[in-house]
Amino acid sequence: MPSERQLKWQEMEFYAFIHFTMNTFTDQEWGTGNEDPDIFSPSHLSARQWVQACKSAGMTGLILTCKHHDGFCLWPSQYTNHTVAASPWRNGTGDLVKEVADACREGGLKFGIYLSPWDCHEVSYGDSERYNAFFKNQLRELLTQYGPIFCVWFDGACGEGPNGKRQVYDWDSYYALIRELRPEAVISVCGPDVRWCGNEAGHTRTSEWSVVPAYLQDNEKIQEQSQQVDDGEFASRINTQDADLGSREVIRQHEGKLIWYPAEVNTSIRPGWFYHASEDDHVKSLEELLAIYDGAVGGNANFLLNLPPDRRGLIHEQDVERLQQLGNFLRSTYRQSLAVGARIQASDTMDEEHVATQVLLEESDTFWCPSEGTELAWLEVELSEEKRFDRVVLMEHIRSGQRIERFTLEAKGESGDWQELYSGTIVGHKRICSFEPFTAKTIRLTIHESRWYPTLSWLGIYLSKQEMHEAADQAVTFVDKPILDSSHGK
Repeated sequence: MPSERQLKWQEMEFYAFIHFTMNTFTDQEWGTGNEDPDIFSPSHLSARQWVQACKSAGMTGLILTCKHHDGFCLWPSQYTNHTVAASPWRNGTGDLVKEVADACREGGLKFGIYLSPWDCHEVSYGDSERYNAFFKNQLRELLTQYGPIFCVWFDGACGEGPNGKRQVYDWDSYYALIRELRPEAVISVCGPDVRWCGNEAGHTRTSEWSVVPAYLQDNEKIQEQSQQVDDGEFASRINTQDADLGSREVIRQHEGKLIWYPAEVNTSIRPGWFYHASEDDHVKSLEELLAIYDGAVGGNANFLLNLPPDRRGLIHEQDVERLQQLGNFLRSTYRQSLAVGARIQASDTMDEEHVATQVLLEESDTFWCPSEGTELAWLEVELSEEKRFDRVVLMEHIRSGQRIERFTLEAKGESGDWQELYSGTIVGHKRICSFEPFTAKTIRLTIHESRWYPTLSWLGIYLSKQEMHEAADQAVTFVDKPILDSSHGK
């Protein structure tokens, strides 16, 4: 079952990655570590604009690449001179990590950090003991100087140092430091709390299990499998051989420990992770983003979408417009369930605290379940009148574990016969079931297979208020606070 930090992370569902460093100014994806800090000089940088763009899309948090593989630090670290303090930005007095953390707090987003284990600039890299001490010193700075942190995001990129030796990362000591200083933070990808979906292309498994074999915690740390060159192939690689990580058949064959290790789907709004002017016309379409959202958030995973600021230090207008369109669509579609006030009955109920009507309440800790040992069950929802809908959202009570293994949705059509709308496997935190628009008054969920007994905390019925292109063109604009100008301190 999930820890409290994993539960809080799962509830966030959708948040941003911000890749911004030397590569933005050299038009590269990977730096060498030899870049001159003088080139880091964004003219109109506004962390508030980044936060506003994220909020317009409905995001809940932001993870900043505080240091990428080139080793350039976006904060004035006292352990290296390769930082913003050596740049002309803010006349050498700037601290971008602080500006972003403050903007997130002001705007109501949670703040997270990415710190690259690979550092092409640091001379101690490859001298494993020395570099691990250096890395932990920088990690301590980030964990103690910038307020609450919801996530520490690591990848396993690994290479040779100036001494020609491959660096050996001391992951356990990194984790211990994070647990000591920021116990509320999940440690993601190369970490024990959140699992990488396995690709950077936005591809998701049909069945994304949160309960998986424990050895998967080490997958991204294996040096031979880590990313070692910037060849563009790694970002689009999809590993199909591990399409099933946690079905009953898989775990029955596994003799080792099982763990709660939920998945995160990460991809970029553009082909690259850093800004390139040549990609201004290659921003993902609304349809592409919605497909990834439905597969990730609607497939028991969280969605981490990268937004690369340009050389001005702003999210580009093309990206801002697409984020606004995405947020408009999500807000209009999921504003209110058509099932509010409906009548509902179940095949079985465990007790009075877990009756079927609990699935219509928005409180996360209320849920329906049948008697223990009842692995097959059904719920029937009768609306006040016939309504047209094209998606149903299901949520398990994952505090009790992930239980549902196979289900179907049906509705009574005009003929009075049950017609199948959707069949699926897992539900987990959330399953978005999309299908062709259908008009009906009665909807039935049948859970055919589950582990011991199923739970369900939410059943929502929705209709897309307009087609995607109408959502893209609508004039409604997200309003929270005006996007502030880019002057420092305003």
